[in-house]
Amino acid sequence: MARTKDFDETEVLARAIKLFWQKGYNGTSMQDLVDTLGISRSSLYDTFGDKHQLYVKALQSYKQSEAAKRDQILSGSVPAKVAIRQLMDLTILEMIRDKQHKGCFLINSAVETAPHDKDTNAIICQNEQQLEDAFYEVIKRGQRNGEISGTQDPRAIARFLFNTIVGIRVTGKSATDKAIFEDIIHLTMSVLG
Repeated sequence: MARTKDFDETEVLARAIKLFWQKGYNGTSMQDLVDTLGISRSSLYDTFGDKHQLYVKALQSYKQSEAAKRDQILSGSVPAKVAIRQLMDLTILEMIRDKQHKGCFLINSAVETAPHDKDTNAIICQNEQQLEDAFYEVIKRGQRNGEISGTQDPRAIARFLFNTIVGIRVTGKSATDKAIFEDIIHLTMSVLG
C-alpha cells in the first residue's frame, strides 16, 4: 500500500520555483532543495524525480502562471494599446518590487540552462512563441480597430514588443529607477502609431 504524502505538492513546487529562481539551477544543490522544500530526499525523488526533473516542473509551472497573467491582460476587452501598456506596466512593477533583483525565472533559465538542456530549451522556446503570438493577436486586433497603425507588419511589431519585454526583464536585474522603464515604454508605445 502506498504511503500518504504528508506535504502539499503544490506548495513544495512553489518553494522549488523560488529557490531555483533565486539561486539558479547550477547554484542549487540537492541539500538546498531538501532544506528549503522541507521534505526528505527520498520524498523529493519519489514525488518529483531528480533535481533536473524538479527544475523542469518548476519552470513549466512558472511559465503557466506567467502565461495566465499575460493572456488575461492581452486577450481582455480593453483596447489593444491599453492592453500592451498594461502588460508592460505589470512587467515593470514586478521588476521594481523585486528587492532581490531576481529578474524573470524564464529569462534566467534561457541564459543559464537552455543552451545546454533540451527540456529547458523547449519550455523557453514555447514560451517565447506564445508571447510573440499573443502580441501578434492583440496587434492585429488593434490594426483592425484602427488604434494601431497598419503600415507595419504585425508579426514584426510582435517580435519587437517581445524583445522589449525581454529587455525590460533583463534590465530589471540591476536597474530600479522607474524613469528608465518609463522611457522604454514611451518609445515602445510610439512605434504603435
